[in-house]
Amino acid sequence: MAANPIYMDYHATTPTDPRVVEAMLPFFTDRFGNAGSIDHRYGADAADAVKAARKQVAHAIGARSPDEVIFTSGATEADNIAILGGTEQYAASGDHIITCTTEHKAVLDTCKHLASTGKDVTFLPVDEFGLVEIGALEAAITDRTILISIMTANNEIGTIAPIAEIGRLAHEHGVLFHTDAAQAVGHMPMDVERMGIDMLSLSGHKVCGPKGIGALYIRRRNPKVKLSPVVFGGGQERGYRSGTLNVPGIVGLGKALEIAGREMAAEEKRFREWTTAMLNAFREMHSSVLLNGHPTERLAHNLNVCFEGIESKAIIHGLRDTLAISSGSACTTLNVEPSHVLLATGRTEQQAHSSVRFGVGRFNTDSDIDTAIVSVRKEIEKLSSL
Repeated sequence: MAANPIYMDYHATTPTDPRVVEAMLPFFTDRFGNAGSIDHRYGADAADAVKAARKQVAHAIGARSPDEVIFTSGATEADNIAILGGTEQYAASGDHIITCTTEHKAVLDTCKHLASTGKDVTFLPVDEFGLVEIGALEAAITDRTILISIMTANNEIGTIAPIAEIGRLAHEHGVLFHTDAAQAVGHMPMDVERMGIDMLSLSGHKVCGPKGIGALYIRRRNPKVKLSPVVFGGGQERGYRSGTLNVPGIVGLGKALEIAGREMAAEEKRFREWTTAMLNAFREMHSSVLLNGHPTERLAHNLNVCFEGIESKAIIHGLRDTLAISSGSACTTLNVEPSHVLLATGRTEQQAHSSVRFGVGRFNTDSDIDTAIVSVRKEIEKLSSL
């Protein structure tokens, strides 16, 4: 049986850390209680586990209180609750939302839906690195603006936004600030207080945790954020997200973020060395390699490059038995259209179709990086000769 290809698509999803699986397993069997049924030991035990995980998530993002964290099925649901719930709750104050053109579809499509219902949505352009210009953001704010939603780190090109500056600007104008931090939490320091974040979305499976679990941070002081419920039912999660809690997933999310907090600094150094080495090697092997995204303000584990004149799908297909890599967001890989993120940064359609995303992670090794460089070189030479 052939060996599995080396996995380098950590932005799409991550393998669950064995330590996370170990923490989760008892909650499928012996400790299977419903966290809402606290009249007996099984439910009380589950509720205690959820409480502990809530503290772990709050600590990971610098929240004042664990009660500011509500659990969701992932960042997509958290984005929807933040944007839809915030828009409905503050409708009397305004109907204007500001986001940008390179957001994840979970934000873009939610905002487009609101626009179709009559809400006023501004989709700000970005510069060549994928950054919103702060002056343009401030100029877009009106007396009807109620929400700004800008992602912390881009899932395709890895560019990190000036979140603290955006948070300060939002608060100066009395506007709520939401950020999709699915790609950032666990990979870079996050502090919702220092950064002026009012709502933050995160997902377990982007940080070596389980799929199907995420969280939404909702600020409770200065200002106190209120949202209209999007999911109705038993009133769980302060009424924002009804439904029986996914206790094993919640435990796994908490454990994954605890591990990430301890290992983040060492991983960041290792990942940066790897992606730098790969970029330098790629530039040596092809006459025209373009780095997509910001050259320095970027996630350490992200490398998105354009091999001009060579189709990315040809590279990915040619390497499929050796490397698991992608051309962009996992949510749009069935779409033959060029990446909306790359087009927004000024890349041509041809350049977008020639771009490949490498996402390294915890379970990669130095040997994996060496193999990736050699394999890509062979494939580029073969395709270039054609």
